[in-house]
Amino acid sequence: MLVNVNRFFPLLALIGAVTAYLMPSWFTELKSAIVPLLVIIMLSMGLTLDLQDFANAFKQKRAVLTGLILQFSVMPLSALLISQLLGLDRELTIGMVLVGSVAGGTASNVVCYLAKGDVALSITMTALSTLAGVVLTPLIIKLLIGEMIDIPFVDMLLSLVKIVLFPVSAGVIINHFFKSLVAKVAPALPLISILAIVMAITIIVALNTNQFDKVGPIILLAVFLHNGLGLALGYFCCRLLGFNHTVCKTISIEVGLQNSGLATALCIKFFSPISAIPSAIFSIWHNLSGAILAGYWARESQD
Repeated sequence: MLVNVNRFFPLLALIGAVTAYLMPSWFTELKSAIVPLLVIIMLSMGLTLDLQDFANAFKQKRAVLTGLILQFSVMPLSALLISQLLGLDRELTIGMVLVGSVAGGTASNVVCYLAKGDVALSITMTALSTLAGVVLTPLIIKLLIGEMIDIPFVDMLLSLVKIVLFPVSAGVIINHFFKSLVAKVAPALPLISILAIVMAITIIVALNTNQFDKVGPIILLAVFLHNGLGLALGYFCCRLLGFNHTVCKTISIEVGLQNSGLATALCIKFFSPISAIPSAIFSIWHNLSGAILAGYWARESQD
């Protein structure tokens, strides 16, 4: 049962999201649990990895570079194009472009893990895109929108260290020294991760329920298209470049799932609460679309 639990991920995520939307007061007080839940997920991922996995990831320089280029080209450009095609106003266009210009989010690592992608490559790409985003995000915003913003480098770095680096490293170390013990609990790790990410999605939806009252179908369509284009172009561009299926789906997830929390914070700080709506909606939808994709990819046979 535990081996096949991934197939229930999309259903559980949807149930959690709908329940949170209908009964947000049940979950809003759990806001402080989001980071601990992410830490649990990252620790679980780390327990499935060893140092050789990361050594192999760093050897895949072409894959990493391709992923970074797609991350900072496909997402911001498609955001601007979709905004213009749908006739979004300036505030919402700013929000769309900003969520497209930030680095990949922690959710990409979780979805990659559950989709049976290359987790070490995903974590490596998230770390590098986060660092690159300190420079590239404000430059892209300046180029596409004409506004200059300051990126909170220290906060981003500390968040990456706290939520990703420490728990993953702890898991890798535990796996290295207690491999036989970890092997006994390994079958339960996907279940633990799924329950944790479903709970995190539920809390995120509950915290953003009021945003739905402020938006029409057009912004929902814009966010769906943006996320879908990122996932699709991330995958098929890599296929055209000759990467194997595992690398393609890893980069697809990394490109399509953004650090929407950072985008929301930047919108509120530098622009307006209205401009933060696309990233708030994105934070909900990319978790749900990621759950659906992970459920599909986890069931298929590996290349």
